[in-house]
Amino acid sequence: MNNIELNVQGMSCGHCKISVEKALKSVSGVEKVEVFLQDGRAIVEGKAPVDKLIEAVQEEGYSASLRR
Repeated sequence: MNNIELNVQGMSCGHCKISVEKALKSVSGVEKVEVFLQDGRAIVEGKAPVDKLIEAVQEEGYSASLRR
């Protein structure tokens, strides 16, 4: 199982956080998601491809990138 950490830009409220969590959880291979509104990041556990995670976040209207 992998931990993937993403930067998520554009979240400003609790609703944003929930939208991003739901989007990431909908990706096949995701086991667990934690989204942190304060520092704009998400930690995803599972075997989902990074590009699919980023795409799911973008479809909700936010931007995401792999956190390095």
